[in-house]
Amino acid sequence: MLKKLSYGTALFLLVLNSAFAQLPDFTELVKNNGAAVVNISTTQKAPDQSASNEQALPPDLPPEMEELFKHFGGPGGRGGQAPREASSLGSGFIISKDGYLLTNHHVVNNASEIIVKLKDRRELVAKLIGSDESTDVALLKVEAKDLPVFEIGSPDQLQVGEWVLAIGTPFGFDQSVTAGIVSAKGRSLPDGNYVPFIQTDVAINPGNSGGPLINMQGKVVGINSQIYSRSGGYMGLSFAIPIDVAMNVVEQIKSKGKVSRGWLGVQIQDVTRQLAESFNMDRPHGALVAKVIPGGPAEKAGLQIGDIIVEFNGQVIETSGELPPRVGVFPIDEKAKVKIIRQGEKQEISVKIGLLPNQANAQSKEAPVEVASNRLGVVVSDLTAEQRQQLQVEKNGVLVQKVGKGIAMDNGIQPGDVILRIQNNVIHDSAEFNHLLAKLPANKSIAMLVQRNGSPIFLAFKFEK
Repeated sequence: MLKKLSYGTALFLLVLNSAFAQLPDFTELVKNNGAAVVNISTTQKAPDQSASNEQALPPDLPPEMEELFKHFGGPGGRGGQAPREASSLGSGFIISKDGYLLTNHHVVNNASEIIVKLKDRRELVAKLIGSDESTDVALLKVEAKDLPVFEIGSPDQLQVGEWVLAIGTPFGFDQSVTAGIVSAKGRSLPDGNYVPFIQTDVAINPGNSGGPLINMQGKVVGINSQIYSRSGGYMGLSFAIPIDVAMNVVEQIKSKGKVSRGWLGVQIQDVTRQLAESFNMDRPHGALVAKVIPGGPAEKAGLQIGDIIVEFNGQVIETSGELPPRVGVFPIDEKAKVKIIRQGEKQEISVKIGLLPNQANAQSKEAPVEVASNRLGVVVSDLTAEQRQQLQVEKNGVLVQKVGKGIAMDNGIQPGDVILRIQNNVIHDSAEFNHLLAKLPANKSIAMLVQRNGSPIFLAFKFEK
């Protein structure tokens, strides 16, 4: 006997059917593109029997972030004593019919042999054409013809909330497909200064490394590279290298055999709310220049400590993490227009971008003799010639010996910091420092430039009275 549905039941079924109708169907994407995804296995000499498969926690992560940013190449070794050689698994994808393919640098780094397994079960020996550690991109070549390839997409057109697909080899399971959405774009990670990462919630696990991130048009928009995880497995935060960044690396490797990167010659940081107030900005934005490298492009162009870069060659800079990738891909020895805020006023400076040099920062610290305390509650001393050499401070500045409870400690000032400036005032010695502190106004954010572990950083504080 047939019964009529109630209005409520009918409405519920209508909404349910509508929801199902809006869910994407990935079957055609997988059928059309799965053959261009490959499994990559490598053989590499194990560096040490105590070596860990986990990447160490970056030193500059905030203490509350206990999770690890991890590359996710596949498992290696067999337990017990470390073997002379270790095998690892990863993923990759083909970008040309004659056998060029992409994967991650960390998948093939130090490999003595690279084997590429195609979907049709062919196994080919691959040659490493070149790789770039800074972007974690590697270009491989196999001897084959008429291979299935991916069409290259545009990460710039990718929208937050858009569906994306990953195909790879998690835990050695070939041709595994997972899907999700774009969570964010332009993410800056601790070990990826030159990559504006695409963040997704696509399920990624060990072995997915180097595989493609695909949009709904079947075009590759990224290379899956890292996860944010406490356990080493998927926790909802995955990161991919934008394909345009990877293709820039490919073009340079093919044409020059190496990757060259643009260099501005500054060290930068984000502008916090308090720092924005101290610089008379209406809101926090831009990249704050904490150090200008002597002899670098920025110094030659007239950029100064305390300048806030808000635009680079027509591209708006909202956070400091957006600047390095844009400088890195800018043509070397060509001029870029840089818009800055200096002492509350906007200016435009033309900078001839240089070639990124290899730099290493090493620093040691020794405790100075106590000299004086002050309104801020810190004990500082003048720097001796020996301390300047050890701390790599050429001139000016005072050394923080002790930090008492209160404003200084609450705002991140630490023993061993070298205080270089307060607002726009250069600090020459401890007497000048204490005199300047005594004159600072209450209830106003004050910017202080300190050097810590070889790197400058702006801090902000405010006297209540």
